[in-house]
Amino acid sequence: MSYPGTYRFTKEHEWIEVNGDTATIGITDHAQHLLGDIVFVDLPKPGTELKKKESFGSVESVKAVSDVYAPASGTVTEVNGSLTSAPETINEDANATWLLKATLSDPAELDSLLDAAAYEQYVSEETGS
Repeated sequence: MSYPGTYRFTKEHEWIEVNGDTATIGITDHAQHLLGDIVFVDLPKPGTELKKKESFGSVESVKAVSDVYAPASGTVTEVNGSLTSAPETINEDANATWLLKATLSDPAELDSLLDAAAYEQYVSEETGS
């Protein structure tokens, strides 16, 4: 799987793309593959404060419920409301399906995240492939 070069990644399998001070956050294709068919997404309301590495919601599949962790700190400005009625969209294209948008409070936190090549290497080591 190829991951977008403009994204940064966590070892918990979230992605973040930053444009100015706005961050768009989702889960990776690897994460959706591990979860299987996604049936429900629980997201915070706009205005919620995110703290790096803390859970902000969950993704439920037919196999399990998995927490989603903030790749960086900030304030939620928008959630992807279409996931309420069509959570399976994540399975169809996880790299293009965002969960929420936020205004970053400390952009320097992005420096500790993985770039696409490092994330692909991490997944390869994790899966042994």
